Amino acid sequence: QVQLVESGGGWAQPGGSLRLSCAASGFGLSGYGMGWFRQAPGKERELVAGITWSGGNPFYSDSVKGRFTISRDNAKNTLYLQMNSLKPEDTALYHCSKTAAFFSSGFKAYEYDTWGQGTQVTVSS
Repeated sequence: QVQLVESGGGWAQPGGSLRLSCAASGFGLSGYGMGWFRQAPGKERELVAGITWSGGNPFYSDSVKGRFTISRDNAKNTLYLQMNSLKPEDTALYHCSKTAAFFSSGFKAYEYDTWGQGTQVTVSS
């Protein structure tokens, strides 16, 4: 059974940092594009970062570019999102996701077919 379990969310002050992790089970991470989505109350789910199956040249949305870094450890079957210089508008439920097909870039939201339950990130002073 394919499962994605996020952790590492919580509260941070503006300008602070958090590191999210996503533990995958039921499949091997290598070969799939992986990404992080977020959804704030009243807003649509947004793909904020994606990483190719090979780990090169990640995609970032304009809203997080230069502040967030996505990475993967295929040996540990784990995906990460390092979030720096956090802003109140980063407050959302963050979901880890995998692409449907092998060798996907992970740069487009329509490539994804499985999401975890999410971890809440709250940024406030």
